[in-house]
Amino acid sequence: MGLPVYQVFINNKEFELLKSDIWSDSFVQAQMLHGRKRVPIRIRYRGGHTREYPKKSYEIRTSSRTYHFNAEYDDPSMMRNALSFRFFESINVPSPGTKHCVLYINNKIAGVYLQIEGVKTPFFHRRGIPVRSIIYAVNDNADFTDKRLSKKSYFSGYSLIKGGERDRAKLSQFIRAIHVHEGEELQRYLERHLDINNFLRWLSGAVLTGNYDGFNQNYTLFEHRSRRVYRMIPWDYEGTWGRNCYGKLVDSNLVKIHGYNKLTEKVLSYKAYRQQYKNLLTNLLDTVFTVRRQLPIVYRMYNNIADDVYKDPNQKWSNKIFDGEPDTIRHYIENRRQDISDQLRRLDS
Repeated sequence: MGLPVYQVFINNKEFELLKSDIWSDSFVQAQMLHGRKRVPIRIRYRGGHTREYPKKSYEIRTSSRTYHFNAEYDDPSMMRNALSFRFFESINVPSPGTKHCVLYINNKIAGVYLQIEGVKTPFFHRRGIPVRSIIYAVNDNADFTDKRLSKKSYFSGYSLIKGGERDRAKLSQFIRAIHVHEGEELQRYLERHLDINNFLRWLSGAVLTGNYDGFNQNYTLFEHRSRRVYRMIPWDYEGTWGRNCYGKLVDSNLVKIHGYNKLTEKVLSYKAYRQQYKNLLTNLLDTVFTVRRQLPIVYRMYNNIADDVYKDPNQKWSNKIFDGEPDTIRHYIENRRQDISDQLRRLDS
């Protein structure tokens, strides 16, 4: 039957404007046809270094929703983002919905894309989560380090998507406070301002899937409106399940169990949280992070997209490598389970 097809139509003037500066974040006007429905949209390029690739990624906005059409150009499986977000959902961390599709632009095939739900206000409305502020971690300054010596803003590395100056100041104060408070005072502060259960589940997901870049960028922070605590959502998990963000095979033990930012260091400095984290990881190894649980998901995705991937004129990787990706992911899970088991024995409780 094939993947769903989306067709984007951009008039010549708008298309030339779009192509004139690949680094611009400005939108141009266009229309999108999906099935029989044609809707007005705005479209722009998205991503960092990937904007220079022949197969580009796009952000598309309708009157009510934001979608990211990711080229997944560096991922030979085309599945790692989708598999990761599904994994996070299975461990009760809200994550973007995904759908593979085929994209055409002005009747020319652009290839197979992963449509990713935007993490904006409608994302939370659809899940019944009351949200006060939404903040993206957009670069590697978003690592919760103490900025007093560097003179950088505590908000450096972040982009405020929903909220006002109060919300910008509140996150800055939170990051400053975790370096000012110590001992029981810091633990009480963390309990009041951070959803510890969500944070440890997010940490578990990043560690198990092996996202080295997921600790100092590529996450969303949001403040729960009624509980007034911060929670985490994953973003950009292309470099996972045994490959980095450029598609290179990496050691399964690249990401250590404690993660790589100052907030994980502060949280895991407390015995109660370390024990909670150990119990959580042990449970996930027994239940969801297994070959038996994940490989059927991998093969369903693979079988769903394979025919269209073979016909993608802008695919970077050979069909042979693509066909070997389910085994690559299988080997990663097997090796990663052993890595985590070994590190759990050494994690002081």
